[in-house]
Amino acid sequence: MATKTPSVESVRSALKEVIEPVLERDIVSLGMVKKIDIDRDAAFVTLEIPTPVYRDRTGLEERTRVAALKAPGITDVRVLLNVNVPMGNRGAATRLPSVRNVIAVAAGKGGVGKSTVATNLALALREHGARVGLLDADIYGPSVPTMLGEPEQQPATHPGNKIGPAIHFGIPVISVGFFTEREGAVVWRGPMVHKLLQQFLEDVDWGELDYLIVDLPPGTGDAQLSLAQLIPLTGAIIVTTPQEVALIDVRRAVNMFNKLEVPILGVVENMSHYTCPACGHHDNIFASGGGKQLAAEIGVPLLGQVPIDNRVSYGGESGVPVVEGAPNSEQARVFTEIAAQAAFAVSKASATGPKRSSLLRTVT
Repeated sequence: MATKTPSVESVRSALKEVIEPVLERDIVSLGMVKKIDIDRDAAFVTLEIPTPVYRDRTGLEERTRVAALKAPGITDVRVLLNVNVPMGNRGAATRLPSVRNVIAVAAGKGGVGKSTVATNLALALREHGARVGLLDADIYGPSVPTMLGEPEQQPATHPGNKIGPAIHFGIPVISVGFFTEREGAVVWRGPMVHKLLQQFLEDVDWGELDYLIVDLPPGTGDAQLSLAQLIPLTGAIIVTTPQEVALIDVRRAVNMFNKLEVPILGVVENMSHYTCPACGHHDNIFASGGGKQLAAEIGVPLLGQVPIDNRVSYGGESGVPVVEGAPNSEQARVFTEIAAQAAFAVSKASATGPKRSSLLRTVT
């Protein structure tokens, strides 16, 4: 019996059985199969993965190889993986043409560790090879400059009246804290906040970025409204602590993003528990399960639970966040997992393409 001649179409058809487990669709319909070449009985398959924080590269390669071998006449398969972060920030091409995704990190109240999450998230994404920037939009309480310490490069003026951001740990960063006294108060009305955020978005020379992380002020105020008006956000990450008093305020923030039609990418529960370094016992100091409960209420993933540890607070005070200062710690591992989950949430939103409002439910 004659062997069938291998073809690109038969290989492509065979690859439809390969399901991307997070995006929950086959790699062909997701557009991940970018090129198929046939050389005699060998198939050369080029795939595009949607984030550099892709932990199942080996598994995806193997599943692709096994599926392609089912195509008639194919006895050898080679798989090449390339990274292409989706453009979730499509509506912002005029203001931020070089930024693919803008992710807001928000909280319903102060003191829950929002800025800690934002800085460590940015650093964890960078560790995985993503091009990341960090915008400190907490105009009245800018803490990012303190958390990141002395920059490798100070903010500067670039040609064309562009602002060169500070560089911290290889990440471009901008904050009003770079332009005010350390303990000076910023006493501005809403229009001035709006104007400054517009300048940070339009006039800062961000370069090519996969993700711009925006550390929002706590609550529901001018900065949140201005940011949503100025640029379509890819989504928001909500930071909370486990206790109910924090969750009440967080629900208000969720409802604000719902009204602004900004997708919620997920929830981070900070100060989740304390682990005794001597015996390993877990103690839920601030109650337990609040972040998981909130995520379930609004139908989004719980991106991670960050335990209490003095390395996190010390890292923020010393200017060396825990992802940089203690990369092998449990806390750094959790932030790395949060980065991976957040990157996939961005990819999933881009792949499925739902309307922003359909991603949220009003929480009462």
